[in-house]
Amino acid sequence: MIEDGGTVGARDGGAAAGVGAGGADAAAGAGADGSSLAVLLQALGDPARLRVVEALSRSPRRAGDLAAVAGVPAPTMSKHLRVMLAAGIVTDERSARDARVRVFRLRRESVVAVRAWLDQVQAHWDEQLKAFKAHVEREGAR
Repeated sequence: MIEDGGTVGARDGGAAAGVGAGGADAAAGAGADGSSLAVLLQALGDPARLRVVEALSRSPRRAGDLAAVAGVPAPTMSKHLRVMLAAGIVTDERSARDARVRVFRLRRESVVAVRAWLDQVQAHWDEQLKAFKAHVEREGAR
């Protein structure tokens, strides 16, 4: 399940919680340097973290479950989750009954940020290919 924003009792590792309609720009920090997007993409560059994202896209999970899915020991999963929290990929919630239990959710904003960037890249290449096609057609008509 993808989290829409910050919830009561949720932590997001310093990323903007409760981002509204402009979520992609705010969550990815789509400033001129794109450094937040780079942090996000770097965090997604690890195969174990990608397996975590795939698992969380289906439902929220506890750290132990994520470690099993990713095939890594619990201490390693803890490090991966800290990186993902800091990058704004996931949020965690603690149960009111037992503060030791943390449930992790995928942040919708992180998915939107990556998709927005990929859409921009795709649009650029579509434009380039269209211009190349027009050029080839003009040259072929000569």
